[in-house]
This record gives sequence, C-alpha cells and structure tokens, in this order.
Amino acid sequence: MPSPSDDGAVEVLRRDRLLAGLTLIAGVGLVIALPFALQLGSTFFLPTTAAIVIAIALVPLLEWLEDKRVPSGLAALVCVLLFLLAANIALASIVVPAWQWVRVLPDRIGQIQSNIAPLIDFYSNLEKFVAKTLHQMAQAPSGQQIASPTAPPRSIVELFATSAPSAFIEMFYAVLVIYFFLAGWTRTRRSWITSRTSFGGALATARVIQDVVDDTSAYIGTITVINLSLGLIVAAVLYLIGMPTPLMWGGLVALLNYIPYLGPILAAALLALGGLMTFNDLWWALLPAALMIACHLIEANAITPLVVGHRLTISPILILVSLSFWGWVWGTPGALLAVPLLIIIQTIVNAAGKPDIAGFLFEHGTLVHGEADGTRMRAKKGRNSG
Repeated sequence: MPSPSDDGAVEVLRRDRLLAGLTLIAGVGLVIALPFALQLGSTFFLPTTAAIVIAIALVPLLEWLEDKRVPSGLAALVCVLLFLLAANIALASIVVPAWQWVRVLPDRIGQIQSNIAPLIDFYSNLEKFVAKTLHQMAQAPSGQQIASPTAPPRSIVELFATSAPSAFIEMFYAVLVIYFFLAGWTRTRRSWITSRTSFGGALATARVIQDVVDDTSAYIGTITVINLSLGLIVAAVLYLIGMPTPLMWGGLVALLNYIPYLGPILAAALLALGGLMTFNDLWWALLPAALMIACHLIEANAITPLVVGHRLTISPILILVSLSFWGWVWGTPGALLAVPLLIIIQTIVNAAGKPDIAGFLFEHGTLVHGEADGTRMRAKKGRNSG
C-alpha cells in the first residue's frame, strides 16, 4: 500500500509534467503568433527594427565622435545627418534614372518581343513536341483544362502614390528613433551594466552589448564597402559596353546584393530586361546580365570570404530561414534586414545559452528530476524503517 510520502512524490512528478506541458504550449503559441503580430503591426515594428539596426551600425562612429569630446546629442545628430546624406545620394542615383526606364518601358515592348522571339519560337516548338508525345502516350482523351484566373500585378506608381504619406511618417519616426537611440546610447549602456547585482553579471552584460555592436557594425560596414565596390565595377563594365545609366545599374546591383542569394538573381533579371530594352541583338542584350553574374561570382566566392573572414561566418541554412521569415513578414525591407537581425539574435542567444528543450521536457525539468526525488524519498524511508 503506497504511503503518503510516495503519493507526494507522484504528485510532484505530475506537477512537473503539467508545468512542462503548459510551458511548451505557451512557447509554441508564442512562436506561431509572433510572425503574424509582426506582420499586422508592420507600420510600427518595421521602422522601429530598421532604426535600431541602423543605429547599432552607427554606434562605432558615435563612440569615435564622443572620444573626440563631441557632446552625445551633437554626435548623434552628426551620425544621423551623415546617414541621411548617404541614403539620399544612393536613392537619388537609383530612383531618378529608374523612373525614366519605367516611363519608356511601354514603348520598348515591341523591341523586347523581337529580341526574345527566337526563345519564344524554341519554347513553342518544344511545347508542341511534348504535347504531341503526351497525346500519343495517353490512353484516354484528356478532360477539359481549367483555366486558373490570375490577378493582374499592381501598379508600382499606384502603390507608391497610395503609400507615400504613411511611408513619410514611418521614415520620420525611424529617424527620430535613430537619433534618440544614439543620443542616449552611452547613458543607457552604463545603466544596463551598473544595474547588474554581481560583477560577473555586469561583465557578461558588457560583453554581450559589445559583441552585438561589433558584429553588427562590422558586418554592415564590410558588406557596404564590398557592395559599393561591386556596384562601381559593374557600372564601369556596363559603361564600356554602352549600357545607358550605368551608375543606376551599379547602384541597383549594390542595393540588391544586401539580400543574400535572391538579390543577385533579381539584379540579373532586371539587367536582362534593361539589355533587351536597349540592344537589338539577343546575345548582346543578355551580356549585361552575364557580366553582372560573373562579377558577383568573383565577389561572393573570393572577395567576401577573404574580407569577412571566419568571425562573421553564418550558416547558409540560417541565412535562408531568416531571409524567408523576414521576407514573408515584411517583404523586401525584411529581406534587407534578415542578415543583421540574424547576427543580433545569434549573438544574444550564444551569450545567453541555447535553451535545452529536450532536457527540460524529459530530464531536469520533468521526468528524471521528479523520479529522482521519488527515489530519494523512498530510499530515505527505507533507511528510516531499517
């Protein structure tokens, strides 16, 4: 007959299991709900997150100015103005010429069709051959084909026209977040460190903050230099072959290269479209995209690994997961922020320690701990009865 002490051990074990189950359900629910919350609240979360990432990247410049005895408020203002100046120059060099390309696109549809006519003929002949082969192999007549309706793509001009006021408000809010983040950075960091109750905690907090700043700023700064160099090289090559507005294409390549894997593919596709709009020969029209791909392969396989080194090496699987997640949540801006956010999250998780979910469920948090308590209680009872 079980004693009251054994009932207590079983009760403790059951409570541990219930606690683990409730914690697991709450954690899974939070993980599932988080992306939808971020997506629905993108008007707040996106500019806030982008501003924090940009501010972290500007911290080394802020600290350098403060070392020169520049007041924190003035140093933050200088950082924000320099960032806005660089962003405006980059956007002006891309947006203004790109608008001209968009305007002449309807007039160049005929030229594009004539350039890709050989490819269309080849595809049509191949499709007829495949259809004839499948028809001969079929034993029964095929049913009616169901045409799936496709919605026309949205107008870029209409999209920007309708979202311009909200975009301006979000940009202004992001600039304010960057300024106040930088202006109070030194004071906030000091309060985070000094508020720890132990010297070890303060040291760990300081190390995590410094690692986040160093890794994020080093990645963004290094990738920016690499992308600018790639853009200038592509612009020079396109200038030599007679491609119009080479600086715009170089800036577009540099901007899209911030998006791993997908960005260079999109840049090559846009360059192919621009080549088809410019040149009359098909192979000459595809030359700009081919040259851009060649430059990107050299950069991605030789230059970037050599410059970035092993410190900022990230698993390709994690990059793809982060890219797909943030791209799904926030679109193109999320894809641009995917790698910096991955670096920040990975640095914090490595410092805090990865959670051992399996151990919590099946070892220390539930079964082993509870059974060990019951075993110790039964052993103690046996000793007392003996």
